Amino acid sequence: MTKVAAFYQNLMHDMKTQYYTASSLDGFIADSNNSLDWLLQLGNVSETSYPQFFSEVGAIAMGSTTYEWILNHHKIEHGEYPKTWVYQQPTWVFSSRTLPTIDGANVHFVKGDVQPVHAEMAKVAGDKNIWLVGGGDLAGQFFDADLLDEIIVTIASVTLGSGAPLLPRVITTPPLKLLSATTYGTAFAELRYEICRSKASTAS
Repeated sequence: MTKVAAFYQNLMHDMKTQYYTASSLDGFIADSNNSLDWLLQLGNVSETSYPQFFSEVGAIAMGSTTYEWILNHHKIEHGEYPKTWVYQQPTWVFSSRTLPTIDGANVHFVKGDVQPVHAEMAKVAGDKNIWLVGGGDLAGQFFDADLLDEIIVTIASVTLGSGAPLLPRVITTPPLKLLSATTYGTAFAELRYEICRSKASTAS
């Protein structure tokens, strides 16, 4: 861990940066067409841990594909994009492209290194958590910077064969620490993991 990352970790106290998402059994968070229809057919999100998780979120980060998916799936009648943004929490969207905006939305478009953006998000989140909505590579960038604390993934009872990978990183030594495993009905199993940092990464 870098000295800067260690400083912000001390500053944040109990705040966690969490990658909370859903995945197919074979490890994809969206199919090859960036669709979530396979997930939406399976049940009501309010019957999972999501309401409690979301109540503890103070800032949000996502990639451009996730942002565009939200825009395209929350259109208003006879309109192109939502009248209001779907989240009240301040949101940071990582993208190298110019994306559509929503009037009055507390959305910041950023690119490049995740570390300074994370520091800004931490100040805004206060004693609440930072939610990495997706995609998997963005969560991987936070992992690379030693800024990811937990992975909470709900495994859905489907396989997709291909699509957007859950977390395209090699994490073997030390392995993730399983904190809990919870089932919701017959379609979902939620696994909560803590990121275990090596002695080498935590010493600096």
